[in-house]
Amino acid sequence: MAIRKFKPMTPGTRNMAISAFDEITAKRPHKALLEPLKRTGGRNNTGQMTMRYIGGGHKKMYRVIDFLRNKDNVKATVLTVEYDPNRSARISLVEYADGEKRYIIAPAGIKVGQVIESGHGVSPDLGNCLPLAEIPVGTLVHNIELRPGQGAAMARSAGTFAQLAAREGNYAILRLPSGETRMVLTACRAVVGTVSNADHNLESHGKAGRRRWLGRRPHNRGVVMNPVDHPMGGGEGRASGGHPRSRKGLPAKGYKTRNPKATSNRFIIERRKKK
Repeated sequence: MAIRKFKPMTPGTRNMAISAFDEITAKRPHKALLEPLKRTGGRNNTGQMTMRYIGGGHKKMYRVIDFLRNKDNVKATVLTVEYDPNRSARISLVEYADGEKRYIIAPAGIKVGQVIESGHGVSPDLGNCLPLAEIPVGTLVHNIELRPGQGAAMARSAGTFAQLAAREGNYAILRLPSGETRMVLTACRAVVGTVSNADHNLESHGKAGRRRWLGRRPHNRGVVMNPVDHPMGGGEGRASGGHPRSRKGLPAKGYKTRNPKATSNRFIIERRKKK
């Protein structure tokens, strides 16, 4: 998982830093696990722009990922480690003993030819999926379910993980990198290890065109707009814009947007650390 930097031969390569793709073992995806992915350009069904700064981008297909890992007690062999344009993490194509193939989120350190398994009674080895009740305390896990049978919902992006800190009754206590500590039912499943491509946060596009390839159009700040367009717009000269807020007037940078009546609040033991 290395980062490739360039000599400043052009303005675009001066600050460019991209993944070296050393771990990639396949150039083409498995066709049977592809689905069409339609682009909206930020428009709704009437053609009205509802999300700004979206449009263009390279065509791509969706890779169907197995977040459930519900093929229990059947050994699977890792065939490839692949790039997925729809997510920051790498994915792996695995083949089960009965011939079925599925894509999974690739854990860091997984190798082609490695055998993985899921279900009750499985050893807590790298890439194996099992209930939190059977994972040793202190283990790093990812692809964590929040409800039994729901499928992985937490710690799915590049380099993320949670640590199983303790177990109390029917609940496991997970410590997240943000500093948050929360409870999850021990019947929920998780995959042992951390998510691959941990160096993703070190990447730098280097030029605007690279962001256009990803489907992201130029993003202009609110302070440079007119008062009719943004609450922070207008003013004589280079005005700072006043209190930070969104285009709809919702305060930002310190304003709490989480619903105090959210049902998941009772599962959070300690909130994330403030910057």
